[in-house]
Amino acid sequence: MADMDLIDRARNAVNDRAELPGMSLMQHLEELRRMLIHSVIGLVVGMGIAWGFYSRIEQIIAAPITRLGLHLTQLHPTDAVNFAVKISLYGGAIIASPYILYQVWKFISPGLYTKEKRYVIPFMLSTVGLFLTGLYIAYHFVLPAAMPVLLFQFGRNFTQMITIDDYMQFFMAVILGLGVTFELPVLVFFLAIFGIVDAGFMIRQARYAILLIFLISAVICPLPDPISMCIFASPLLILYAVSIGVAYIFNPKSRKKKTEA
Repeated sequence: MADMDLIDRARNAVNDRAELPGMSLMQHLEELRRMLIHSVIGLVVGMGIAWGFYSRIEQIIAAPITRLGLHLTQLHPTDAVNFAVKISLYGGAIIASPYILYQVWKFISPGLYTKEKRYVIPFMLSTVGLFLTGLYIAYHFVLPAAMPVLLFQFGRNFTQMITIDDYMQFFMAVILGLGVTFELPVLVFFLAIFGIVDAGFMIRQARYAILLIFLISAVICPLPDPISMCIFASPLLILYAVSIGVAYIFNPKSRKKKTEA
């Protein structure tokens, strides 16, 4: 029933948008092509900036390990080069993310009403702000708490040899995982303005959302114990509550009721 309800909402949202000025298929493809080209250019520029600060970024990434008196191990001659390329790629993507997000907004804005297009500045600020907040929490709280437990508690009987490649994968999984999950209110914002979800729907599905949040926390949480998983899930639960408020404010039906009142 929930799936059918969601499908009906999406269908109604498409029908409600029928009054908007349309674009031909070729125009849509041209806009998509323009967005991709500009996004790639922004990414390349961001990668160039990240490459220029490679040494500093490398120190920042390795800090959770070096603070513990450990060092990363190079097993293959190309490991250091691959590390530099990954730093440039991920760092460039983060640096260029505001520009890329603006290109995405320009691509979808023709499908919005004029009054909805004014949300571009709140959209940019909230998207970048939430993502950076997720990165900050992951780097300054999650990783410093996780590394000693993983290395010195669970790994106390083993020789510590942390390779560059393995550490980079672990680091980015935690950092980007939490950064992306913090974008939940932004996703709900788009679903709400298109009328696909509303606050009532999210409240009714809260038990499933809570279960999904704990499953996601179990996957991306670096600590294996239930208490750490609950702590990791806490900000996601708060974000879900915030998302309910976002859906209430921006869903067309909710706004119509407030206008009529």
